[in-house]
Amino acid sequence: MGNSMNIIIGVLIPFIGTTLGASCVFLLKNDLNVFVQRIFIGFASGVMVAASVWSLLIPSMEQCEKMGRLAFLPAGLGFMFGVLFLLGLDSMIPHLHMHADCAEGPRMKLKKTTMMVLAVTLHNIPEGMAVGVVFGGVLSDNKAVTLGGALALSIGIAIQNFPEGAIISMPLFIEEKNKMKAFVAGVLSGIVEPIAATITMIAMAFIVPLLPVVLSFAAGAMMYVVVEELIPEMSFGKHSNIGVIMFSVGFVIMMALDVALG
Repeated sequence: MGNSMNIIIGVLIPFIGTTLGASCVFLLKNDLNVFVQRIFIGFASGVMVAASVWSLLIPSMEQCEKMGRLAFLPAGLGFMFGVLFLLGLDSMIPHLHMHADCAEGPRMKLKKTTMMVLAVTLHNIPEGMAVGVVFGGVLSDNKAVTLGGALALSIGIAIQNFPEGAIISMPLFIEEKNKMKAFVAGVLSGIVEPIAATITMIAMAFIVPLLPVVLSFAAGAMMYVVVEELIPEMSFGKHSNIGVIMFSVGFVIMMALDVALG
């Protein structure tokens, strides 16, 4: 019972981070300026890259040590499948990135705010999958994935979800002039994470032997988001090094969490 409760809490932690961030709409009067957005996005990018490496790719290769020099192969294949999976979703779901003038995906008559929420929702899917994979590994008693390591990943994603919740809710409030509506939209953009995590854990029960591939699959999906979405947003407009600095801070914090708790 105790282990099951830890897993339930671990799956919900990232969603709580998004919800707390979205609640900033009730505390702030104006939209976050570009400098602050770069701080948040850079930090989120660093956390996601470190999580992909320490929490997903390294455990994936550790489970394939018997393959010797080819231990990278399952991780490499899974990583590429993850990238292609997100590329497919990116082309099928209409969405609008921050600071972008044109929407991506199929053309549909949707409000700008709706497409912004869909962009964040798309971003959150691989994070939920990553959490589901590691907790699925815990449920299967896989020695390469520990409860501490899974919680470290969950906490790290929650930390970077907090600013993301604020980044999505504040522009919605500025456009819609309705704080509650903006808050709910921010919350809904994050609820996909526990849903994706739960679906992934259920699937893991049937594909336990493929855990190394699934771990790296989640890493590839997360890295796609970082390179395709977060880094361009971090570098938008006038040149600034703050995004790179905060990327490094986020990377180190996530790395420390994984080593300390794993």
